[in-house]
Amino acid sequence: MEWVFDAFLKHGLARIVNMKIFKATNTLDGYLPPLDYTTDKTAAEIVLVGGKKFDLGEFTSLKGVFKTGVGTDNLPFGPAKERGVEIRLPSEATCDTIYEETAAFACHLILSGLYSDVGDWETWKKKDRCMLAKQELLVMGAGRIGARVASKMRPLMKVTTFDAAKDDESQLPSLLREADAVSLHIPLNESTRHFMNAERLSWMKSGALLVNTARGPVVDENALAKELASERLRAAFDVFWEEPYCGKLSEFPRDRFMVTPHVASTCREFLEGCARDLLAFMEELTKR
Repeated sequence: MEWVFDAFLKHGLARIVNMKIFKATNTLDGYLPPLDYTTDKTAAEIVLVGGKKFDLGEFTSLKGVFKTGVGTDNLPFGPAKERGVEIRLPSEATCDTIYEETAAFACHLILSGLYSDVGDWETWKKKDRCMLAKQELLVMGAGRIGARVASKMRPLMKVTTFDAAKDDESQLPSLLREADAVSLHIPLNESTRHFMNAERLSWMKSGALLVNTARGPVVDENALAKELASERLRAAFDVFWEEPYCGKLSEFPRDRFMVTPHVASTCREFLEGCARDLLAFMEELTKR
């Protein structure tokens, strides 16, 4: 990418090429100038991470951790602070791109899921359906991404929101029973792991669509498998319990379990922003 090389030279970043980087994600492949990558964890000064967890104790020479996204569930903030290792997330501008594109992609999955079974090309058979404007979307989590999804979808269909941080949980059963589609935008922590468990999934109406662009483990994988097997629910997921995903839900047909490989935020502008942010972070570390 020409812009990367221009920035690399313009800002005099030549001194950072000798910083050893352990690459735990391929997210920025093709978006960075030549850097000194190492597979020796004990020699690495920077770890470039995506969504996978890593063992901070294996990196004895570490100065910094750079996350190529906004999820923080795999970042060891406490231990890193104790060792003086700085953890850096993308800049505010790059994060704004992540929020906007992830929201747009979630809308794409919602619409794709709701229109996934409208007719058969071979037989020219048209299937009965309710108009989109009369269907209801429940957005779970009204933060930076969820709020955008709700705003983007309101001109198209009925939209309700639920946020565990401010809404009464007693509202949840009725909201889930009324929704034709449920879109998840909640962070992963101990209180939200398996938030959509067997009981809550059972509250969803028959034929409803579950969309997840948040984190895989906010949904109970086994419980969802049972719902998909019974053909009572459908789902569209961009995030999974392990990635790349090859678990039990892989067996379901794509019209019942639609999947994308964790790409909701992965637009060019996000990747370029992350690359710029990483180079700036490396430059900061060289001055300490």
